[in-house]
Amino acid sequence: MVTPSTDDIISVLETPIDINFDLPDPEDEGIEETDFQEQLDAIWKVCDRFDLQTDIWRGRILRAIRDREKKGGDGRGTGFLNWLKQREITKSQAYALIQLANSADTLLEEGQLDPTTINNFSKRAFVETAKASPDVQRLVSEAAQNGDRITRREVKQLSDEWTAMSSDLLPEVLKEKATEGTLPARHLAPLVKELEKLPDSHIETIQKEITNNPDVDTIKAMTSEAKSLSKYLDAAAQVQTLKRASLDIEMALDEALRLECLNTAADLVKQATQLEQTVAKLYTTWKRLGSLSDRLYVDTGASNPHLRSMLTCLETLTSEVIEVELDEGGKKLVRLRVMTEGE
Repeated sequence: MVTPSTDDIISVLETPIDINFDLPDPEDEGIEETDFQEQLDAIWKVCDRFDLQTDIWRGRILRAIRDREKKGGDGRGTGFLNWLKQREITKSQAYALIQLANSADTLLEEGQLDPTTINNFSKRAFVETAKASPDVQRLVSEAAQNGDRITRREVKQLSDEWTAMSSDLLPEVLKEKATEGTLPARHLAPLVKELEKLPDSHIETIQKEITNNPDVDTIKAMTSEAKSLSKYLDAAAQVQTLKRASLDIEMALDEALRLECLNTAADLVKQATQLEQTVAKLYTTWKRLGSLSDRLYVDTGASNPHLRSMLTCLETLTSEVIEVELDEGGKKLVRLRVMTEGE
């Protein structure tokens, strides 16, 4: 990954590239299906490596153009956008390539990646690896050096394994089973992420349960419960109505757990949050509508009967009592009275 000189670049550009793979004949019944698939997979990987190297350099080129424009352009990125337009590259495609180049350079600069193993990565794996923690980057780099093909799946698998084995929230019995391979790490990582969001009292309860029953079904059930607990606590913390009351949210949560209605309680506080936010948005919109209506009334007169008629029709929305028909037949009508304090 050493930056090539100008002469090297010119030499490469002047050298004709002729990619001509000998693809197996799909109609040849003499080729076994496994052999057919293996030949195509091998050719695909060659294309992948060529594509990865090319896109990393494209990203570096685009980054250089963008940074140059930031320093000496018009401040709006016009030169950079024109450059993309001339080459029929969208802005999102450009920044995806720049992100790929940034990921590659980050891994190389931090010493987490051997340049000779770059061809073992897919493009997305590069980006995911750059986002991962240094420990996960080290594991991925070691796998690449061993000749493993690194895709997003491999990065996620190694990340899950590290999350599970390095967490203090999982009992040792689970870590032992993960090491033995009898309990896949992909089931443990989601549990760790959900436990990190909970208070200690609820973590201890879940830890006891998974220690007594260290199996996949229990792990899945406890992950779901931890997720519901987290949603409940997050939603309850956002409900202004609950904040104004002398209510012990934790005790309410314990009672919901005891009655096995946690999901219902979590959905209740979530809907309460959404209702409060909807009311706030409704009030803001109602005020804006009234202001616009008043302005239009001042700007019009009796010589504009149609505009005046429109304003009259909208009085059911701009007045203190809002009326809205929920169906076209008008059989179901909702009335809301807006009463404000502190204004």
